[in-house]
Amino acid sequence: MRLSRHISQLWQNRVPTDRHVNTYFFFAVVRLALVFVPQPGYVHPDEFFQSVEVMTGDHFRLEHTRTWEFNNSMPLRSITLPFALLRVPWSFYEFFAVYMRNLWNVELISTYAYVVFPRLIYTLISYSNDWCLYRVCRMYGLRFEIRLLALGSSWVLLVFGTRTFSNSLEMAMCSWLLCLVSECMLRTNTVVYKKEFLEEKYDKAESISERVKIWKLKNALPPHNFQHMFTVSSICVAGVFNRPTFLLFGAPMVFFWLLRGMGTRSVTFRDFNLRIGLFCLYALPALFLFIFCDSLYYQHLTVGELHMMQLGIDNFVFTPWNFVKYNLNSAQTASHGVHPCYVHLMVNMPLLFNVLALAGLGAFAQILLRFFRAEYQVLPRFQSIVSLMSGAIFVPLFFLSLINHQEPRFLIPITFPLLLLHGPKLVTGFSAKYPFQKEHPLLRRFYDRLLSSKASAPHLLRIWYVSNVVLTVFFGFIHQAGIYPLAETMAHVMATKPAATHVHLMTSHIYSLPLHLVNIPSSRVLQFNPHTHNRYRRQRDFYLYEYGSQPLDNLLQKVKLISGNCEVKLSGPSRLRYKLYLSIPASLSSDLFEALVRSNASSYLNLELLHVFYPHLSTEAFPRILGRHPCDVDAPHWAHDDLRGTCAVEQSPAFSYSYLTKQFSSFVHQFGLALYEIDVRRKRQRQVVRTLDLVTAPAPPLPEAGA
Repeated sequence: MRLSRHISQLWQNRVPTDRHVNTYFFFAVVRLALVFVPQPGYVHPDEFFQSVEVMTGDHFRLEHTRTWEFNNSMPLRSITLPFALLRVPWSFYEFFAVYMRNLWNVELISTYAYVVFPRLIYTLISYSNDWCLYRVCRMYGLRFEIRLLALGSSWVLLVFGTRTFSNSLEMAMCSWLLCLVSECMLRTNTVVYKKEFLEEKYDKAESISERVKIWKLKNALPPHNFQHMFTVSSICVAGVFNRPTFLLFGAPMVFFWLLRGMGTRSVTFRDFNLRIGLFCLYALPALFLFIFCDSLYYQHLTVGELHMMQLGIDNFVFTPWNFVKYNLNSAQTASHGVHPCYVHLMVNMPLLFNVLALAGLGAFAQILLRFFRAEYQVLPRFQSIVSLMSGAIFVPLFFLSLINHQEPRFLIPITFPLLLLHGPKLVTGFSAKYPFQKEHPLLRRFYDRLLSSKASAPHLLRIWYVSNVVLTVFFGFIHQAGIYPLAETMAHVMATKPAATHVHLMTSHIYSLPLHLVNIPSSRVLQFNPHTHNRYRRQRDFYLYEYGSQPLDNLLQKVKLISGNCEVKLSGPSRLRYKLYLSIPASLSSDLFEALVRSNASSYLNLELLHVFYPHLSTEAFPRILGRHPCDVDAPHWAHDDLRGTCAVEQSPAFSYSYLTKQFSSFVHQFGLALYEIDVRRKRQRQVVRTLDLVTAPAPPLPEAGA
């Protein structure tokens, strides 16, 4: 009783900062837990196809898709960091998995492992952002509790930080660089101040003994000019090879690192030029390492050429330059989507940071206003932490806005400086005092109703929590979330199918399926049999056709074509058996069957619904609130087996409880990904053969997997 009473007393007497720290640790644990769940949400194809798809496929010799960015002729993606972060850990994991399989008969290599293990590595890296934020706050005497809480509860960390995006690594590198630059600026300012103070004392000293004492103190000051030189330059090189856009994020940080102490008697242009020269010199080892590794991987450089020393400029690959050349062509970047220049500022910033984005933009607008009014005395000092963080936010934001292709994930490296500057506003409000120079009734009303601490402080933290939780749930568990369970299902189909049976999967209106998650041995590389110690090449038996957002009538034409080819091979001398599947969003189920009837294919094509993976939302096929009921997904079904008749919901609407519940059921069931198995009816063999002859005469070759 005494112990419980003591604990309750401590809990009641706790300070608010303790509550923030406890909440931060809760979100830090949630971030790790979301890795092992795992989140089925699929934010963007680059999550897989810029790193994991290639590395996991190469290591385990699985069927995988190598995107155009990894072509050997002109590669755009450096392979060094993904190799070190994924391929090397996979080797240790595989070694451990072999022992678990042999000793305890536990299989650790599966679709679940292919998703979770890479995400675990990137999540552990994401915690370095928290450490850097804490370290900078401690160095400059800032409140770290609310800033850590804002970072830990941000959906940027909970979703992007736990995914295998190159942008997640870019965010971590920017945080490391900001932490190092902040430390160097603080040491330089401290050392320069002490040095100039001692020089003044030295000049005023009257006795030799006093001068000797001051001279010893001056020589005992720590060096500051070249602090963290090698680390800063290496991070910059690694960041550029990871994503060349790191040039935009790193440039203001390196600029502040080079200029620290300038304007004082102790630091001159000689020190500035020397810093630039040594920075370039110290960057060479990392630069050579990345170029050498990339050249070996993309086979521009071979061991034989190294041994014979027959090397030329064509033997080396510089992937950042290839990336820049590609993106300088506006026509090529437009193929990925064209956006107005204001999208980053007006859409992506509020989407990522909601109320703190408004606080940051408002604070920067105030700085610009004071600058143009020549109110320099109220501006932050140039070589200060505020100026450094402001430059780290708005310099890359400006230049990225000039590019015609803009995605929210491009801005996640500014998370660290934005939350460090404006995180406390979640509890203090937008502005603690009247921010305008002149008194005006409208401005005073605007401040009292919206900006003041009394008006905004009680609501900002709640808005922050709600928006971040909603976005985490949406992008982590709903958006394109059916693709991961679809890959698991197809992996099970491939593992249990009869021998000499080909499996064909067609998809439409969903993101690309990462092939390595299906866990199929590659047909393009030599496999090794551990029992016979022989090498062999496996015959391809899985085909993936991805048709983007084609109209359903065109999709059914593809279905006819592929099923016709499969039937021809089945009736041919090889008697090749097959399984044919189609996966589309459940919101298109009724439209699919309408198109099936319109195309007169319902007489010989039977679509059997195997599974609906919930939840799933494709932005290419939004659910319709008052649309037709997906009758093949939810009861009641069609009135007749030949798809004639009407669904109960399609009867004349009567606004009753039954009608509303059915419409609600229809809407909810559209948030799914439907998987159909397609079967060709063979009741009247001659008629079927004639139909197939019409569809497939002359029989075209089997299409390859879609991109």
